[in-house]
Amino acid sequence: LLFVVPATSPEEDRLWNTVKANSLDFDAWTALIDETEKVAWDKILKIRRVYDAFLAEFPLCYGYWKKYADHEARLGDMDKVLEVYERAVLGVTYSVDIWLHYCTFAISTYGDPETIRRLFERGLTYVGTDYLSSPLWDKYIEYEEMHSEWARVASIYTRILEIPNKRLDDYFNRFKEFAASRPLLELRSAEETSAPPSGHSENGSQASEGVVHPNEQEDSSKPVNAGLTEAEELEKYIALREEMYKKAKEFDSKISDFENAIRRPYFHVRPLNVAELENWHNYLDFIEGQDDLNKVVKLYERCLIACANYPEYWTRYVLCMEACGSMDIADNALVRATQVFVKRQPDIHLFAARFREQNADIPGARAAYERVHTEIAPGLLEAIIKHANMEYRLGNLETTFSLYEQAIAIEKGKDQSQVLPMLYAQYSRFVYLASGNAEKAREILVTALDHVPFSKPLLEALIHLESIMSLPKRIDYLDSLVDKFIAPSSDSTASPVEREELSCIFLEFLSVFGDVQSIKKAEDRHAKLFLPHRSKSELKKRHAEDYLSSDKSKVAKSYTDSASPAQSVMGAYPNAQQTQWPAGYGVQPQGWPPATQAQPQVQQWGPGYTQQPAYGAYGGAAYGGSYPASQVPTSVAPTAAYGAYPPTYPPQAAFPQQTYAQPAGAAALAPAQQPAAVPQPYYGSYY
Repeated sequence: LLFVVPATSPEEDRLWNTVKANSLDFDAWTALIDETEKVAWDKILKIRRVYDAFLAEFPLCYGYWKKYADHEARLGDMDKVLEVYERAVLGVTYSVDIWLHYCTFAISTYGDPETIRRLFERGLTYVGTDYLSSPLWDKYIEYEEMHSEWARVASIYTRILEIPNKRLDDYFNRFKEFAASRPLLELRSAEETSAPPSGHSENGSQASEGVVHPNEQEDSSKPVNAGLTEAEELEKYIALREEMYKKAKEFDSKISDFENAIRRPYFHVRPLNVAELENWHNYLDFIEGQDDLNKVVKLYERCLIACANYPEYWTRYVLCMEACGSMDIADNALVRATQVFVKRQPDIHLFAARFREQNADIPGARAAYERVHTEIAPGLLEAIIKHANMEYRLGNLETTFSLYEQAIAIEKGKDQSQVLPMLYAQYSRFVYLASGNAEKAREILVTALDHVPFSKPLLEALIHLESIMSLPKRIDYLDSLVDKFIAPSSDSTASPVEREELSCIFLEFLSVFGDVQSIKKAEDRHAKLFLPHRSKSELKKRHAEDYLSSDKSKVAKSYTDSASPAQSVMGAYPNAQQTQWPAGYGVQPQGWPPATQAQPQVQQWGPGYTQQPAYGAYGGAAYGGSYPASQVPTSVAPTAAYGAYPPTYPPQAAFPQQTYAQPAGAAALAPAQQPAAVPQPYYGSYY
């Protein structure tokens, strides 16, 4: 059948255009949903279109999955309701709320208790150990109590008492009241006798915290009155579970401060405060030291609901899983990060490229770089440099030169490119370092002066290159360029600070390679242009500093130190002529390679990313350097990893429009009375 989406209203058209122009505009999306619901309350095709498109961008918004399912239920298509919930639990697998909504729907829809129990167990596989999982456990208890399944209720309580959670004390008190209200025979079932409830683990229907398993110590096949009264048997029954409770309580005392500091466990586009972000890092540090990979995976997945918009947590997750040897989980997390959650942030794609290269996936690394060049951040200097360096590592020197030349050609076609001067400077630097061809490196910079306005990065690079060239130095040529750059003029785009800094750099160069006359000429020019323009506040500050400093430090002040607040230094060069400049220049973007490269800081790009010069971020340091080394848990990889299912429960069905691949083992089989679905791409295009 061919379905035609009804025509849209002018307001809908306006909002659709807004979200197409900026798909991260959350407020515009919610306004579009509200408008669609208002004008198309009974037009399910329009409702599906807007919800599908919105949830492709924001799959962690469990409340909107619930609203979508409610629309389908209101219009009477139960199969579609099921499909929406299946997509929801694939999109936000570790959300207690979405599993609670799904189970509530199942209770009201299906008559088969086993179908409903399978769904509860499936959800508890992922969120049963969540510190805030009590709503789902309560719903499960309520369901079994409604059917007078007292042995099942007792089993559920036993499982809960193994798990540190926010309401652990309440559950223990409720369990004691429940156990005292029913005959002990009703609390013990044949199923418990053959498969003790505490025998499960996080890989199955519940998590074992390494606690005492009461049913392993109880021989329920013995008569209740075999040597003990029923009251004594009940006391023993409760006492064994109290041991479990105490063990869980002990671990709870270690994590409660971390858990209580989590103010927003759900996803929202608003930024988290610094304290909460730091708390997540500290919590992850602690759990990584517990040697339990299941706990590590589940905490990361919880963290990446609240912190989904922060690339550093995705990076940390990938590196941690790699260190643990769980490459399927690492790959899955990286795909989700680059295709869905932080797909428009250059950082994650640069990390993905390096990660792919380190794991011998060169085509994948090239694809990540190309996506940055063409789609995410065209002209991003950091991406160009890192891509070129990778090709050089692979032995493709001509490809490396070609990358730089293509990037320069693209930037030359732009009006007032901010990247072009630094791109020329970096290309020249690379040519010298990679091939040792100083003449070609100089030619690149000289050619650049014909194509771009004078700029500090370009002249700075030229001065630095000249310092490592053989004698004689082209001092008069450099002096003319510097004079033209630092002279005040109405058409100059250089700031006073940039002009003064370059003058200082040239003075430093002359102090080594100049003669008395050239040094005097440059010093007099510097004093004339910059010393009279010092603000009174700066002079007062300098006077106070001089007053407090010792006589010895006063004598030690150099001319350049008193002449400029912005000192720069040229790093050590890879030849016999090394010039040691005063400390401070190392932070400048166009420094030639010092003896020890500084670790770059990972840039945080917001949703409204605009191109910024990124030369200062260049370094070649491995990602993840800002995090402490992951502590590798020693336990085996979980079978309940993201998207994988325990062997005793049916895996989640892969419903349409899922972009990120699930780890191996996530074959799709639906519970009884639930239709299977054909795996299809999840996040498709709706425009």
